[in-house]
Amino acid sequence: MDLTRLMRPASIAVVGATDRPGSYGAQALLNLDAIGFAGPVWGVNPGRSSVLGRVCAPAVAELPEAVDAVVVAIPAAGVAAAVDEAGARGCGGAVVFSAGFAEIGGGVGLQRDLIAAAARHRFPVCGPNCNGIVAMHTRAALWGDALRPREPGAVALISQSGNVAVNALATRRGLRFHTVVASGNQAVVSASDYLAFLAREDGVGAIALYLEDDGGPAMCDGLAACAESGVRVAVLKVGSSAAGADAAAAHSGALAGDQRIFRALIEDAGAVWADDLHELLELAKTLAVRRGSRARAGGVAIMTCSGGDSAQGADEAERLGVSLPAFAPATCDELRELLPAAATPANPLDYTAMIWGDTAALCGLVQAVGADPAVGRVLVFYDQFPDLDGAIKESWDAVREGVIAGGAVSEADTIVSSTLPELLDDDAAWRFIQAGIPAVAGLRTGLRCAAALAHAPGDSARLREIAALAQTASAPSPAEWLAEHDAKELLRSAGVSVIEGRLVEDEDDAVVAWTELGGDVALKLSDPAVQHKSELGAVRLAVRDEAQVRSAYREVSALGASVLVERMAAPGVEMIVAARTDAVVPALVIGLGGVWTEVLDDVAIVPLPASAARIERALRSLRGAPLLTGGRGGTPVDLGAAALVAARVGEALIEADLELIELNPVLVSAEGAIAVDATVRRRVAVTSPIGALG
Repeated sequence: MDLTRLMRPASIAVVGATDRPGSYGAQALLNLDAIGFAGPVWGVNPGRSSVLGRVCAPAVAELPEAVDAVVVAIPAAGVAAAVDEAGARGCGGAVVFSAGFAEIGGGVGLQRDLIAAAARHRFPVCGPNCNGIVAMHTRAALWGDALRPREPGAVALISQSGNVAVNALATRRGLRFHTVVASGNQAVVSASDYLAFLAREDGVGAIALYLEDDGGPAMCDGLAACAESGVRVAVLKVGSSAAGADAAAAHSGALAGDQRIFRALIEDAGAVWADDLHELLELAKTLAVRRGSRARAGGVAIMTCSGGDSAQGADEAERLGVSLPAFAPATCDELRELLPAAATPANPLDYTAMIWGDTAALCGLVQAVGADPAVGRVLVFYDQFPDLDGAIKESWDAVREGVIAGGAVSEADTIVSSTLPELLDDDAAWRFIQAGIPAVAGLRTGLRCAAALAHAPGDSARLREIAALAQTASAPSPAEWLAEHDAKELLRSAGVSVIEGRLVEDEDDAVVAWTELGGDVALKLSDPAVQHKSELGAVRLAVRDEAQVRSAYREVSALGASVLVERMAAPGVEMIVAARTDAVVPALVIGLGGVWTEVLDDVAIVPLPASAARIERALRSLRGAPLLTGGRGGTPVDLGAAALVAARVGEALIEADLELIELNPVLVSAEGAIAVDATVRRRVAVTSPIGALG
């Protein structure tokens, strides 16, 4: 479905055109005048010959031409017919402001009719129940709410909330938009579709995504398009859905719900996760300005004229995990030449108010700090009070120009932020941005944005692989739990290292199995209806003689029909290795495991497919990684073996068409890694009734 004519219209018609104050039909026409749309605009209203100076046709079919974009501002009951007519006329797409569709119970049928009408003509529709599209760069507004036209910028916003988009357009923080889409119900065109389109639009540097759902596997394709085009992405997703009830029966369901897997996908894609709307907009603004950033490795250096701000910056950097490296001796020597005697060359750098307003000094400081080999980004705190004039305004302007001049020659990226959000002056911020320096509202957010500049962009080829795999695994289907012995046999056949053992027929056979295995054994219930055996007392460990084997067998078999006898594993660090296909993308969950799994909550999530090398890097990122790498005098374990187990689990998940695999624990030692317990949930093929296809 081609979105070009809808997103870049050269001609527009408003169905439901009216001059009634406060109506969507009137506001859409007024917004087109306000933004300066240069193309032809018609109204569609069978009862009017003109509205607000625009000629009206009685129906879309009677328009003088097949317009690029149709704005639909009529009651919900007539929308499907209007869309059908526009598609048949050869129009390029529609924005449907009208509400009363699937967002309410009684509107589900109307939305179904709208989707069918659009499908007949492969006709893109934004909405319904949306605010529309504003394209500042082409001066086109398919918009039914308040709008303040501004200069075009490099930020695009895709929002499933209309109010978020309206408020973003009204902000005064140096934020200028290329395109804003308030996508509403997304009955036909999704956020993923807009993302893929905007990724290839000239002038887009970054895209802010405000999401209420995860977008499904298509989101991977949109993110891949951004990676291919060098367009950076910031994401805020509201709401979190718990893992399904079946998956929640395993530990990994609690550890890696849908929201956490979606976040892992976003971060794997090189996008940046925002914690609130303010942060989303500031991150997108920063990434858009620094799209071509040199992204030099290194930490952040803070510059300020205030000791108080310096201390706040240091404290907040520690809370955020942002590195503030010490300056090299050569940097300190150079700074002493530039600083007043009362200042100390350190990071954060308090250059004192004694050189406030000294353009040349500020330029030299930014350049010197940016040349330090440990510094990748220079963050300058800059507050500007409103309504300054006279000499005081000149001093503020001099500081701004000094930072801009220094940023132009600095080896590191330069970014400015106010200490309080409201002290970021809109005009000053826009001046910084035009000079290639991001300007951020708020001290904490400034540090967050400075850190985000160091994020590596996504790998588009990997994202396409994730998308393709997610497409094959996304269809919902019934599933069933396997008994543990069946689960382990499946995993052995897939090359997963699993503890040795077998199902036994009776008490005597249990003794035979103990003899065959040699040494201590474990006896456990193997039943597809039981996933948490220890809670039922269905496990006996370290059974070491015939009498104990017989006693353990009788106790365990009393709880169910099948008993599994296995060799006791050698001691090791307990890990959880799990994989599931029932989230936005198939993913691995790896971390410290055993009985403390939920208590520690220390896991890494890796979208599939994933190589053993990628998994090993994820293992090293865990908070508990020192337990695996020999921290505090411990013995390092074989991380490569653990990563290989996880990689084969991921492969088995897909190749055997499974919904869930959980190994908890996997015991990892210097000698290798072996799965001790296994839980598997397998998809069940649905057989069509006899004659259903006839």
